[in-house]
Amino acid sequence: MRKLFPSAKAALQGIVRDGQLLAVGGFGLCGIPEALIDALRDSGAKNLTVISNNAGVDGFGLGKLLETRQISKMISSYVGENKEFERQYLAGELELEFAPQGTLAEKLRAGGAGVPAFFTRTGVGTMVAEGKETREFDGKTYVMERSLVPDVSLAKAWKADESGNLVFRRTARNFNPAAIMAGKVSVVEVEEIVPTGTFDPDAIHLPGIYVHRLVLNAHPQKRIEKRTTKQNPKGV
Repeated sequence: MRKLFPSAKAALQGIVRDGQLLAVGGFGLCGIPEALIDALRDSGAKNLTVISNNAGVDGFGLGKLLETRQISKMISSYVGENKEFERQYLAGELELEFAPQGTLAEKLRAGGAGVPAFFTRTGVGTMVAEGKETREFDGKTYVMERSLVPDVSLAKAWKADESGNLVFRRTARNFNPAAIMAGKVSVVEVEEIVPTGTFDPDAIHLPGIYVHRLVLNAHPQKRIEKRTTKQNPKGV
């Protein structure tokens, strides 16, 4: 199976369409698949439901798809850094399903493991549990959460070999492995591609069996979401 595609646009051809459920890896702007997000915007696919920790920032990351109104629903755990996300939600233009961050990660992990649902204490007695089944185990109440299995997952890794085995870089790993595992079709953007057999098997973070398509983006922007600085007391 040929996994390497010449561009992000080519990697999405034939698999992205209107009305799909998509997962997009990353945490804020850390570890987001920049080229694949741009290609998704350029595809014109609309009425998308997107699973992602948040929606980037205004004008970058998934914020670009909010600006073009291609996303109709977000399944997220955080909104705060994107004013357009907040504005669309408060105006009733964007549907939002909130999930606690750990629950969101587990919903993806469970989807990738073939587990249809699981029980957690997180959210019991809050709006998160409204309309969901609850059960008692060992005298404590748990809420049932359904797993997530996106039609397509877009994710970012640091390096890949030609078989799709992946290595992530530090905190840029975040939601990416879970998103890749959960997707019916997973497309991964990487900064370097090496021949199969280059990696020590023990150094591989995610095996290539989960990866369907690869695209090289050797020089992503890697923007910083927010930078706080202070003046050096010596004035230099």
